[in-house]
Amino acid sequence: MESKVETPKKILTKKDITMLAIRSLYNQAAFNYQRMQADGYTLAILPMLKKVYGEDKEGLAKAMTANLAFINTNNYAVPFIEGLTASLEESHESREMIDTIRVSLFGPLAGIGDAITWFTILPITAGITASFAKEGSILGPLVFFLVYIGMFLMRIPIAHLGYNAGTKAITQINENMGPISHAANVLGVTVIGGLIASYVQITVLTKIHIASGHNLSIQTSFFDRIFPNILALSYTFFLYWLLKKKNVSPIMVIVITFVLALVLSWLGVL
Repeated sequence: MESKVETPKKILTKKDITMLAIRSLYNQAAFNYQRMQADGYTLAILPMLKKVYGEDKEGLAKAMTANLAFINTNNYAVPFIEGLTASLEESHESREMIDTIRVSLFGPLAGIGDAITWFTILPITAGITASFAKEGSILGPLVFFLVYIGMFLMRIPIAHLGYNAGTKAITQINENMGPISHAANVLGVTVIGGLIASYVQITVLTKIHIASGHNLSIQTSFFDRIFPNILALSYTFFLYWLLKKKNVSPIMVIVITFVLALVLSWLGVL
């Protein structure tokens, strides 16, 4: 006889996923430079986690800790990740799978979401409605407001799409966990590398006086010729060394960076 695979009992309702979408507004409620949107993200899915884990306090604690990891994505796309996370948590999939999928999705969805919302829909709508408003028409602010409300309401079907996608894809995900983990690791490193290149900027302003009217820029004539952005790369590895080898807290790393920036800027070095 063939053994029947027991299907996990459904705990979450459509109303739960809808409320999850509405709570996605919390995504940037506690934005910080250590974990970006992690606090707001966890706050949004916390009622769902409590319902899924029930009396299992240890399981709930582990789920909360895992979901408090670094995340930074588009606010209108985050309901998809939250809905997908909800389906995986409800099915009690492995923590590795849940964390891997969340990490692998937030970067690409940030790019797609930003391109659609901030760089397409809102600028075009603002341009059209601004022309109405300039002519004194009430359609200007009214249409822009309605579009904004429409974008808010889209969070609900997006969250349900993520939840349903997760429910249907769990078997395939389990069968291909190895390649998915590898792809997620590669993608995660790529995303973090892109963030470092975008956000870490160090430019030496100091110049060496050679002759009358001639100065040698240390940045352009020395560092940039040897290795462009070598200072930013070196400082990134220095911070990594502090975090991993010396167990310095992320908050202290931020303080060190802030103090160094102020002092070196005051001295005219940076």
